[in-house]
Amino acid sequence: MNDQAYRVAVIPGDGIGPEVIEAALLVLQASGVPFSFQHYEAGDDCLDQRGVALPQPTLEGARAAQAVLFGAVGNTAAEVILRLRQELGTFVNLRPSKAFKGVDCLYPLTNITVVRENTECLYAGIEDELVPGVVTATRVISREASVRIARFAFEYAQQNGVGKVTAIHKSNVLRKSDGLWLRCCREVAEAFPDVTYEEQLVDSAAMLLVTQPQRFELLLTTNLFGDILSDLIAGLIGGLGLCPSANLGEEHALFEPVHGSAPDIAGQGKANPTAALLCATMLLRHFKQPQQALRVERALEQAIAAGQTTQDLGGTLSTMAMAEAVVNGMDG
Repeated sequence: MNDQAYRVAVIPGDGIGPEVIEAALLVLQASGVPFSFQHYEAGDDCLDQRGVALPQPTLEGARAAQAVLFGAVGNTAAEVILRLRQELGTFVNLRPSKAFKGVDCLYPLTNITVVRENTECLYAGIEDELVPGVVTATRVISREASVRIARFAFEYAQQNGVGKVTAIHKSNVLRKSDGLWLRCCREVAEAFPDVTYEEQLVDSAAMLLVTQPQRFELLLTTNLFGDILSDLIAGLIGGLGLCPSANLGEEHALFEPVHGSAPDIAGQGKANPTAALLCATMLLRHFKQPQQALRVERALEQAIAAGQTTQDLGGTLSTMAMAEAVVNGMDG
């Protein structure tokens, strides 16, 4: 093994996960950047075969790696991906959504990034049954986590040429929790005068995303709102099969396509690898390889524009044939 190789833990998972991850690995290997890939088990099949969805060796391998490349899981998502995010301390969920030429979509010029706080809000998982038939869920918003994610969003905007950050909230109803959230966002915004800052109610933002998506560049959100709005934005550009994500922390990074395991098409070579290939570009940028990431992006854009795609995008290629078309474009 090359001592300078980047150590990546690969967790293909279930359904189409192994197929799209195989495509991503093909592109990463063609990039010329040295990698050391270690494969690990997790997911529904792992639970059936091993009795546990996220085995300890997989968790230890993810902790020891410099990054994790994850595919998809089905019914064990809470036990696998949510736990991995928690165990790896990834407080950022980064979801870029950019329309591709050649994809029939609602808004061909869409280019919106969601920066979502990844550790608290309703997804803190604090639920209780007060009495039979009455269940509560506690929404957790802390100053520490809010300032941390806001600072990441503004730094990301500054480093990536994003001119405007929009903080999403519902402070007219959630006065204390989103009141704190907005105070933290405003405080951080003051330190970045070169980035325009605005605020938008979540329901208003949902309407405007459908009617005027060009108004937005980067959405800064709490956990639940970010989860919902990022899927809405995916619908603007053609679907979840085009959307990658990164879960980032102080020490760890986990990259995953946001689509599901799609068991109905697993093993048939029909899976669209675009999201996984874009995860590869995010991983390359994480390792400070922007030129190689750009090579992959340009080759992917060319393949999609030329119709060298899977059936869901109007082409006739298999998952791996599309990945091979991208690799050939990288050499062009």
